[in-house]
Amino acid sequence: MKILTYEYQNKEQVGILTEDGKYVVPAFMYADMQQLIKHAALGELAGVVAAGENKVALTDVKLLAPIPKPAQDLICLGINYQEHDTEIAHSFGKEQLKKRNVPIYFSKRVNRAVDPEGFIDGHFNIVDSLDYESELAVVIGKDAKNVSEEDVQDYIFGYTIVNDVSARNVQTAYKQWYFGKSMDDFTPMGPWIVTADEISFPPKLDISCSVNGELRQNSNTKLLVHGVAHIISELSQGMTLQAGTIIVTGTPGGVGMGMKPPCFLQPGDVVTCAIEKIGKLTNVVK
Repeated sequence: MKILTYEYQNKEQVGILTEDGKYVVPAFMYADMQQLIKHAALGELAGVVAAGENKVALTDVKLLAPIPKPAQDLICLGINYQEHDTEIAHSFGKEQLKKRNVPIYFSKRVNRAVDPEGFIDGHFNIVDSLDYESELAVVIGKDAKNVSEEDVQDYIFGYTIVNDVSARNVQTAYKQWYFGKSMDDFTPMGPWIVTADEISFPPKLDISCSVNGELRQNSNTKLLVHGVAHIISELSQGMTLQAGTIIVTGTPGGVGMGMKPPCFLQPGDVVTCAIEKIGKLTNVVK
């Protein structure tokens, strides 16, 4: 199923997309996506869709980010595709970055996630190297602690897309990633959450990003250096991943920083991030 947050008649609510993709069936019993994730059963949601009560055409609603206001910072992974590792090394005049045996984790603050067709604020008064990063995001379905890799699937609610928009000059100046990735409107998300039962595990999905119709990133999530099972299991050792936690798994090669010469986003650019079986985000830079 595709579970979404949307605005209809000036009201924000959650619902389920019908199988034909034409209608949204509201899930009135849940105040928001966080509550739905914590308390809903897939069978119950399937029943809501089957009943079809109060359904509205998808074209009549405004899609919002599926989790507009995450309860906690997003947990992100850095340099989790080998091709991205290589291009970042080359951008610093090196053949390869220093070999690591463990993932790079960092957090990303999100005051409010950008809608699937919303605007990216470039903050060009302080940013001169705005970049895109198409990424698969995993949404945790129930509190997870000390989970084995074999049991990780049981804790995944579903998957969505995140564009981890980044200010490269800010990242470089501050020698860390938090500030340069946490500015307002730096987190387009959506267009919905696809429940885990619809995607085989581990996910092997085509992932891409285009700018003004030019394909920049084109890869597959099977190439993650550290896979979803390892990430969730490792993070859960001693740290509770609460239901609704969003884990963003890293971006493949093809970012603007890695191009020769670098090619960063400008006002008016149209950025489309897409992942197989999930959908796409199309956002304009302002």
